[in-house]
Amino acid sequence: MAEGVRRIGPDEREAADPTPGMARERAIDVDGLWSGLVTTEPHMTSGWHHHGEHETSIYVVDGSMRMEFGADGTEVVEAKAGDFLHVPAHVVHREGNPGDAASHLVVTRSGRGPVTVNVEGPSGG
Repeated sequence: MAEGVRRIGPDEREAADPTPGMARERAIDVDGLWSGLVTTEPHMTSGWHHHGEHETSIYVVDGSMRMEFGADGTEVVEAKAGDFLHVPAHVVHREGNPGDAASHLVVTRSGRGPVTVNVEGPSGG
């Protein structure tokens, strides 16, 4: 028998997958699916990381973000409230918040294996 629909309230989210500069809160973690919230404080940049086999969807609820990736981390995508981003599996990146207010993101990942792998930095190109 299948499980029913489950509501996850704010008090049920758990701190998860630490990367310097980011606070992740896990809401859903089932086989093949991870979903939660990420908060990045103003003028903060996270450490370099990737999400292994996971494809990642990011929705910017409020605030702004800057994603650096690519050879030597020289490629940049800027996003603001209302934007979606797609981060393919294994792409080494870091996220920053260039704004004056905290940014809040809804993040969903589809895949298997470790959800977050912190690394020293991107490879040279």
